[in-house]
Amino acid sequence: MENTTSPAKSGLLYGLLFGVIMILEFVIGYVMNIDPQTNQGYGITINVLNFFVLPSTFIYLGCNNYKMKLNSGFISFGECLRIGVTICIIAGLISALFSSVFGMIFPEYFEEMYRKVSKMMMEKNPQMTSEQLDMAVSMMKKFSNPVIAIPASIAIYAFIGLIYSLIIGAILKKDANQSY
Repeated sequence: MENTTSPAKSGLLYGLLFGVIMILEFVIGYVMNIDPQTNQGYGITINVLNFFVLPSTFIYLGCNNYKMKLNSGFISFGECLRIGVTICIIAGLISALFSSVFGMIFPEYFEEMYRKVSKMMMEKNPQMTSEQLDMAVSMMKKFSNPVIAIPASIAIYAFIGLIYSLIIGAILKKDANQSY
């Protein structure tokens, strides 16, 4: 029996959900005017969610959905890898595109963030010269540029997806019998 259902079908749905949740986290933080630099509990919570809890949860759900509903109870290690990396790439792309568009619509948000980071850097390291501070802020601005930020976000989330997919794939893997 030939498998005609693509693992991407499951990966696409859960990647979209993961990306939308990351957008909602950002929007809620913006609307409620929560500053991750001053409210470190919020920043840590968002990072734990976006880099640990949500990727592993959505990869597990995506692989399990493919295994149980789309592929008659079977899933190979390679299919788990494809699903997990697809989920994370789609989520990273959606999040990065939203952040870039948001930065174009509300450039004052990122300018305020740069000012806050500059102030925080000066408080933590008072012997820092103004040239060093300007260089650090210019590097932040370069890495915030969509041309760099979007591919970097995709690469980071692809790596995260690979790591979690390896773990989840080892747990969920169930190959079909190869008897003829």
